[in-house]
Amino acid sequence: MATTPPAPSTIRTLPSWLLGRAAARGRGLVAEALAREGLKMWHHVVLCAVADLGPLAQAELGRSVSLDPKDMVGVLNDLQADGLIERAPDPTDRRKNAITITARGRRTVRRCAEAAEQANAELLAPLSAAEREQFLALLVRVSGVEPQD
Repeated sequence: MATTPPAPSTIRTLPSWLLGRAAARGRGLVAEALAREGLKMWHHVVLCAVADLGPLAQAELGRSVSLDPKDMVGVLNDLQADGLIERAPDPTDRRKNAITITARGRRTVRRCAEAAEQANAELLAPLSAAEREQFLALLVRVSGVEPQD
């Protein structure tokens, strides 16, 4: 079986390359954890957005997570089929659908949050507690994204 050659030495030390590799590993660990809960990554993203922001219009939901409207329809169909969300005409504008999370959806969000937390703990396992705290603070500074409470 052929093995993937290592990245060229000129890029292996670039922070952007290393961050990309770490992010890919983290996404893989989280995707595996979510799969055990029966969700794919985009399903989890959309479900969490509905939990945080809902009820909200389908188009607004798509904009909030930057998901193409055609893809959003498929994700919402899956979530609705699994009983995790409900779609109903928006009471303020019947031309729009309002998306609401169900009780089962809220339980799923809680289980997935625990699974994602465990996956991230695995990702950061090589670091001490102090190093993890410092690493996260540095990531926040480098990313330009402030965590929200």
